[in-house]
Amino acid sequence: MTNRIKPDVDELLKTWEENYKKGLLTFWLLLFLHERPAYAYEAGAAIEALSQGKILADENSIYRALNRFETLGIVQSELQASKVGPPRRYYTLTKAGVRLLAKFIQRNILIFEDASIVERIQAVIKDAAELP
Repeated sequence: MTNRIKPDVDELLKTWEENYKKGLLTFWLLLFLHERPAYAYEAGAAIEALSQGKILADENSIYRALNRFETLGIVQSELQASKVGPPRRYYTLTKAGVRLLAKFIQRNILIFEDASIVERIQAVIKDAAELP
C-alpha cells in the first residue's frame, strides 16, 4: 500500500486557474476590442469588468499582447489626439482578428452550450456538493 498525500485542492485550483487565465487574456482582450476601439490603459479595467473580476491583467501584459497581436495582423493601431494629455494609440480588430475570435468562440466556448456537456458539468457540481 502506498502512502498518498492528501492534495490541497485550493492550491491546485489556484495553479490551474493561473495558467488557464493567462491563456484567456487573449480571448477577453479581443472580445473587448470587438466592441470598440480602445487604448491599452483602459483595456485592463474593461477586461476585469467583462470577465466579472476573473481576469486581471496589468498594463505591461496588455501592451505586450497588443504589440504581439499587431505583429500577427489581428489588431491594428492608430495614434489619436486626446482631450487630456498626449495622443493615445487606439487598437481595433482587423478582419482577420474578427475571424480568429469567431473561430475560437465556435471551437472553445460554444461547446459549453451543448446539452451533454452541460449535463456533465452539472453532475460534477452536484457530486462535489454531496462530498463530506
